[in-house]
Order: sequence, then C-alpha cells, then structure tokens
Amino acid sequence: MTSSLYISTTEAGSGKALISLGIIELILRKTNKVAFFRPVIRKQPLGKPDEDINLILTYFALNQQYEQAFGLYVEEVQELISRSNYDELLDKIIFKYKTLEQNYDFILCEGSDYLGQVSAFEFNLNTEIAKNLGCPILILGNAERRTVREAIAPVKMSLKSYLARECQVVGIVFNKANPELLEQLPMALENKFGKSNYLLAVIPYEPKLSSPRVREIAQQLNAEVLYGEQRLDNLILGYVIAAMRLEHAITRLKEDSLVITPGDRSDLIVGLLQVHQSVNYPHLSGILLSGDLQPDASIRKLIDGLYDPLPILSIPTNTYETSELVKQVNTSLVPSDREKITLSIQLFDDYVELSQLEEQINKIQIKGITPKMFTYNLLQQAKSQKRHIVLPEGKEIRILKAAEFLLNRDLVELSLLGKPEKIEQIINQNGISLDTSRLQIIDPARSDKVESYAEQFYQLRKHKGATPELAREYLLDVSYFGTMMVYAGDADGMVSGSIHTTQHTLRPALQLIKTKPGCSLVSSVFFMCLEDRVLVYGDCAINHNPNAEQLAEIAISSADTATAFDIEPKVALLSYSSGTSGKGEEVEKVRTATAIARQLRPELKIEGPIQYDAAVDLTVGSQKMPNSQVAGQASVLIFPDLNTGNNTYKAVQRETGALAIGPVLQGLKKPVNDLSRGCTVDDIINTIAITAIQTQNLSN
Repeated sequence: MTSSLYISTTEAGSGKALISLGIIELILRKTNKVAFFRPVIRKQPLGKPDEDINLILTYFALNQQYEQAFGLYVEEVQELISRSNYDELLDKIIFKYKTLEQNYDFILCEGSDYLGQVSAFEFNLNTEIAKNLGCPILILGNAERRTVREAIAPVKMSLKSYLARECQVVGIVFNKANPELLEQLPMALENKFGKSNYLLAVIPYEPKLSSPRVREIAQQLNAEVLYGEQRLDNLILGYVIAAMRLEHAITRLKEDSLVITPGDRSDLIVGLLQVHQSVNYPHLSGILLSGDLQPDASIRKLIDGLYDPLPILSIPTNTYETSELVKQVNTSLVPSDREKITLSIQLFDDYVELSQLEEQINKIQIKGITPKMFTYNLLQQAKSQKRHIVLPEGKEIRILKAAEFLLNRDLVELSLLGKPEKIEQIINQNGISLDTSRLQIIDPARSDKVESYAEQFYQLRKHKGATPELAREYLLDVSYFGTMMVYAGDADGMVSGSIHTTQHTLRPALQLIKTKPGCSLVSSVFFMCLEDRVLVYGDCAINHNPNAEQLAEIAISSADTATAFDIEPKVALLSYSSGTSGKGEEVEKVRTATAIARQLRPELKIEGPIQYDAAVDLTVGSQKMPNSQVAGQASVLIFPDLNTGNNTYKAVQRETGALAIGPVLQGLKKPVNDLSRGCTVDDIINTIAITAIQTQNLSN
C-alpha cells in the first residue's frame, strides 16, 4: 500500500511549506515516485497556481500534473455543502487521491489554510478527509510569539479530537519557536506526550523565511524599478527610514536593510550607494524612493555609470505612507528562491529526528538508488570524514554560493584562492551568507608558502627546463598554486574549471601530482542519475581514442570509482555488436580490452563487446547474451571513444532529464576535479563532495 502522511495545522500561518519541503526532500532519498496532494485549495486570481503546490511540484520536478495535486476548490466545497452533499464532497477528494495512489510510492497531503471558513468547520473537514484517505497525521503547531502554554493548548485540543475520531497521529511539530522556547517547549512536549511514542520536534523561528525580496516589494507596491533589476532578489531583513543628514542616517543602518528616503534626497542616495560598497558599513538590500520624486539628471548619470548598482525603486506615496505599505507586503516561498528553500530544508533536517519520522511513516520499498538518494549519500559520506578542498576560483559567485552551502552544513573544510578583500567584497555585494572566518582565503602572491612551493615545483620540473624564477611565476597562477597545495598536503583535493578551461585545470595536476601506481593515464566518469538507478559512464571527457590497453584500464578505474560510491560494478564495454556476432577494427579493440580487463581483475563482472540496449535492458540482454552476469543489468558502461561517450551522455541527459554529475577524474595520486564552465551551484557542491570522498578512499 502507498505510504502517506497528512500535515494538519491548528491555524493559518504555521509554515506548512517548510514542513512539506523537508518531508519531500527526505522521501525523495528513498523513491522518485512521490506525489503531493492538497484536498482543498482556494482558486487563485488570474489563473495563478496554488503557492504550495507550485512550490513543491516545480522545485522537486515531481512527475505529476498540477490538476492531480488537489481535490476541490473551496468554492466547490461550499457549493456541495450548501446542497448537503457532504458525502459527494468526500467521494470526489478520495477519487483523486486514489488515482494518485495507483502510481506513487508516497503521497504527502497538506491540509487547508483556514482561509474563508470557520476554523472549527475547517478542522473537522480536515479530520474527515485524513481519516477517509487513511493517512497518518502530523500535527503542526505555531509557536510564534507564544508562551509554552499558549503554543501547546490548541495542539492538545487537536490531538484530542483526532484520537476521538480514531485517526492515527504520528507526531507533533512546532514551527517558528522563539529562541527562549527552544529549551522549554521540547521539555513540555516530552512531559505531556513523551509516553505516546510520537515524533516530537520544535523548529526555531528564522527571520529570513518571513523576509521579502526586493522583487516582492516592487510587485506588490507597483513600484517603478529605476536601477538594479538584476538584484531584485536581494533579501530584506529590515526597513530604515532615512530623512536626516547622511552622517546620522548611516549610524542607523542594519544588514540587508531596505532604506526608504524621499526621491529628491540626492545626497542620501549617493551616500547610501557608497555605504553599500564600504566594508565598514552594513550591506544594503535596496533603496525605495518616496513621493513620486526621482534623482536629478546629474545624479542619474552618475548611477548609470556604476557597475551593478543597488536596486532603486520609486513609489508615489509619501515617506510615512510608504513605510506603512512595506509592512503589509506578503512573502511566500517560490520555486526559484533556492536560498530560502535550502534554509527551510536545513532547518527541518536539523530539528526533526529524520530516522524516527521514517519509522512512523509506512515503510517505503526502495527500488534502486534514486538521484536524491545518491546526492544525499554523497553529502553524508563527505561529512563522515571531513576533508580540506581548495577552490582556486575564489571570485566566482557560483563557487562562493557552493561554499556557503557546504560550510553552513559543516561538510568540508575549504580554501579559496584570490585577494581576500576582493572576495569579501563580492560576498557582501551579493548577499552571500558566508562566514569568512570559517575558511582560508589565500592570495598566492602574498602567501608565506609561495617560496617553498616554488622550490618544490623547481625540483619536480627542472628536468623539463624549469628555473627557480619560472617556478615562482607559475605559482602565482591559482591553478598551479592550488595543485601545489594538494601535492604538499596542505589540501586534500582541488576543484576548478567553472571559469577556467579543462587544460588549465588538469595540466598542473598531470605535471605535479601525476598518476597513481598501476595507472598509466587519467580518465573520467559521469554519474548518470536516472529515475530509479545511477549508472557510471566512462570515459566521456578526457581520452579521445584509447587503445585496447587504455580502454581496459579505464574500465577497471571506473569499476573502482563505482565501488567507492556504493554502486556495485557490473562493467559493460560497449560496441556496435554483442558477443561474437560482429567483426571489424573497433569491435576487436573492445574485445581485446575486455580480455585484458578480465585478466587483470578476474573478480570483476565484465562483459564486452556488448551493445547499449543489451547492457541495460534485461529483456534484450537475456536474448542477446543469455549467460552473461552483466547483460541487462550493467552499472558501469565504458564507451569505445570520446566521441561516442560524450554524445551519449549528453543525449541521455537531455532526453531523459537525468542528472549528470561529473566529469569525475580518476587515476591521479590525489584528486583534482574539473568543472564545466556552464556548471550550476549544485554541480559544484556535488563535485566538491565527490572530491572529498575520493580523498577518504585514498586514506582508507
């Protein structure tokens, strides 16, 4: 039977979206066949989607249509109740839920919002729906601005009602708890409900989640965007009204504030732009000009000449009215707001006992390894033995955002290369929550290690004509400096390539670190995360046309990489024919490579030559190679040349939506990995985690 969970709140504004994000993230580590369902939703104006449904379906890219994600509109519910058709109401909701149940392993149901209905009626409706759907209930309480007694009272009443109607309750979670309640509330929960074996959790209030973006201010107040359109996603943590002289105004500024000032105060506008650039004053989110006034032409010309200025908005209302309007701006989680979503999931993971939650929910049958499971395991494995990774591209925003994620979750230790003052300026200007005291920022030109590194470089490369002077010049290059940090043991691994070429990243590694014993070449793999399994593709990035001996080595290295990441290696060396059916130079190369690999590693399950469909499809594989241990179930696929491998991985990625992680380099004594210049923040995070795990395997 499908596993399910019903989130039931005691009131509006309890923060269901955070809980839904955390639960879906958890379940996707087990299965991809996850659905989201809201029994009753409000019809949004102008055809807009329900916020929570849009958030969950879009962010997690769930394989589910929007119309499948809800039962009825509030208006339909009211119409059915007015005609005393309560049974029909439940039947319609149950029908849509059961349709989902046939196709998914887990369904998360989210109760209604307590909008436009009598609370008692809406609570009773949620209770009846949860009971008829057969969903266990997770009660969500709101602890914002409450005492312990005030927070627990409505939850206690809800629990009593659910139990009276024989509903199964699995847990009680409080959200938005004030700091002073973080010790008292868990103790009170344990005292009252500890003997019931419920999941009990308290999640603290996080101001960032209830803080709007500048974009929301602009949209909801119909403000004109004068400057800084590319920075409308700046987060606003507070508001400051500035109508006094600049020297007085700047003393009142706080981090990530939106400053409200009359539009004709050119002195303040210019001063605030300068304040934002200064490391001695808080980073600002934007400037909101009141009174339907705009800066003088000379000031506009000045701002036009600034690179990447702060958002500056204009609104007709006076300063007082404007300050009242901004307080009424509503904010909600949207799929594109990665920072808030990541923070929500992190809060859920940190404050909810995930293993207990899994036990409370009906067991989910694990069908292979899913992309979420694989990437989750990467991060957990990296965290188990923290390693030190150097990132030469310290000024790149994507690198800094990845560093923010990794350090906030305490997954690795990091060094960034570049000028510290420049990197800190970029961090401040882009609102990145990266505590620079938790990492090393190294300028190679000013490092006290540059001389010793240059001497080591000279000794390693003097047979190739290197001189001490040339060695020092090389070490001023961030790729060479980072590689030497790895060589010298001052870092465990290196990740680069987001703004550098593959050659720029790999040449220092090949010259200094070199290949490990038993390896004659460096090769690569991609982890291809399909719907229900992860495949290893090699070599799709490095070696153009390997000979039979090199192909055998790539196969063995790829099998070892698979093993290091908990993927059982069943190796298929691919060709245009299977078994003994084909002839020709290319198929003979693969046949010879298979024989060499089997001789070198007889314990491995290796098959080749074999066609792709016979390697991965059990039906085809059993027909073409019925006695093979690999056919139809290959996990490691080795391509005969770079042209075939690179095109295949890209075709599979684009046509199936598979997550492709890589290239992951193999064969070096110490790990150095190359990023694509089009990489995303997630790609960087995964590659750094993989690099950390590779260093763990070297020491184990």
